[in-house]
Amino acid sequence: MANNTEAIEALAAEIGENIYIDVAKWHLYLSDAHLHTVLADRLYSLLLDNSLNEDELSAILRDIPVKLGGGKTELPLIDLLPKQCQTNLLDLLEDYQQKL
Repeated sequence: MANNTEAIEALAAEIGENIYIDVAKWHLYLSDAHLHTVLADRLYSLLLDNSLNEDELSAILRDIPVKLGGGKTELPLIDLLPKQCQTNLLDLLEDYQQKL
């Protein structure tokens, strides 16, 4: 279990440092938004199963709600990630999967 926890933490750190949401042309990295760990948790099992693809990633991003305005509204994470960040995330995950 500790090994999986360390692997998820390492994945979360990679995601948090490299992937951001765009709000009014401000880049808020997922680590600063506290979204990197929840995303890594959701993705890790797919990486182990070697079943991650673009459609699966999009479904996961659609399923993670991000509260805005103190919780007055909520948007799916996919709506806040620029297309290039989604591509970068998929590349990052493919590279990470090769290391497993």
